[in-house]
Amino acid sequence: MPFTGHQDFRAKVLAQKTHWAAGAYDALSARFIQAAGFDALLTSGFGVSASLLGMPDAELYTMTENLGVVRNVTNVVDIPVIADIDTAYGNAINVMRTIREFEATGVAAVIMEDQVAPKRCPICVGGVETIPMDEAVGKIRAAVESRRNPNMLIVARTDVATEAEAIERAKAYVAAGADVIQPISRTFKTIEGLRALREACGVPLSLQILGWLEKNLSPAEIASVAGLATFPLVPLMSIATALQENLAALVRDKTTKNLPRPTMGHDPFIEMIGFKEIEALQLKYLTTPPPKAFAAE
Repeated sequence: MPFTGHQDFRAKVLAQKTHWAAGAYDALSARFIQAAGFDALLTSGFGVSASLLGMPDAELYTMTENLGVVRNVTNVVDIPVIADIDTAYGNAINVMRTIREFEATGVAAVIMEDQVAPKRCPICVGGVETIPMDEAVGKIRAAVESRRNPNMLIVARTDVATEAEAIERAKAYVAAGADVIQPISRTFKTIEGLRALREACGVPLSLQILGWLEKNLSPAEIASVAGLATFPLVPLMSIATALQENLAALVRDKTTKNLPRPTMGHDPFIEMIGFKEIEALQLKYLTTPPPKAFAAE
């Protein structure tokens, strides 16, 4: 059942009761994130681009393609889903449609960044270009005014390179109606800098736990400034390593006996993806009885 607790989620995040999340790249990874016990999940643009297209996070997929992944995710989990909507795919007028389309999927929050479109992933390139602050403010105002559910959080991400400019933009974005502010990990270098940002903008932060934040900060330090704390790439990179290692062994040995990483059992997997529920529905609604099970070998 899709998530319905938008009002409660909003209240808790804004009260800085930190929600810990992991990055989903498709519906299957979303199921595993929920089963692990995370408070929420993020549909990671980096992960979606890699999984859907096998290509870098450079806004190569369209709004419709991203929307399709997000819709699939919200259909299979009932925890809050935070959607990465990149630059919202255009100017303030485009933003209005983007917000309404993603809001219709049932997401609890969207993250919109102030890069020039098409964006570039800041953890993969030397630098990025941002739009003028007044243009970004206009896009945030359009996002806030076009949402129909006032409890859906608008997370304004700023990709500017200096702490001073990030703080200036954060204050302007909050004044425009943004609920939460997200800096990129490379802009701030210390917890003190993040605390200064939190105090200046007056709202909780959304942090992507990457780079120095992942290496140097404790969970308590992250929670001291963040309403949303996400490990965006751990699921994707975990499966990438497992696939790389097991497939290399499989092509080499032509047997599954020497796989370096264990694989999930058949029964736990089909239970994870909801086969029992589908089977119950088949028995309830289909007139032709299912065939008898094969005898155990």
